[in-house]
Amino acid sequence: MPRKITFQKEDVLNTAYEIVEKEGFEGINARRIASELNSSVHPIFNHFKDMEELKKAVYEKIYGKYQEYMLSGANEEKAYKKMGMSYIEFAKDYPEFFKIIFMQKTNLNAENFVMADKIGDDVIKKGQILTGLSFEEQKQFHIKVWIFTHGIACLVATKTVEFSNEEISKLLGNTVLEMLKGFKMERGNKSE
Repeated sequence: MPRKITFQKEDVLNTAYEIVEKEGFEGINARRIASELNSSVHPIFNHFKDMEELKKAVYEKIYGKYQEYMLSGANEEKAYKKMGMSYIEFAKDYPEFFKIIFMQKTNLNAENFVMADKIGDDVIKKGQILTGLSFEEQKQFHIKVWIFTHGIACLVATKTVEFSNEEISKLLGNTVLEMLKGFKMERGNKSE
């Protein structure tokens, strides 16, 4: 009798993750995963109660990959800019993952979207080093920067526009400095 092949939870999760990386969540179902594993659907449901639980685990793994990108930027010399670059690089390297995390319908306003997790706080704190703004001012400024950065990332993720890393770096650096001058000027006018 041939030896029974057993699959670990990680095997199922990694297979689903790889499918989602290429095709988004639309690409995964129990039969597809089983086919990729060259198995029946039983290993999937031995480790996950249902497909929703598996999709949640895949999402957490996807989000972990995004956090890796952002944390790598946070440790760079020009961390605020590098975190923006990392956000765009994630969109370029993992367009389906980017779409899943950042291009879905939500009921959040821009501030709540940006501040939805600890990464938002980290980016704002790194931005304060560049701008000298208070945390609250930096948060308001960063929302504008994020909308601009998110626009570039969406263009990259959907392959609407091709940008080199050098073009992105220059565009991000110059535009953020121009935005900062305008923000500080507007703030100065309000205090008069």
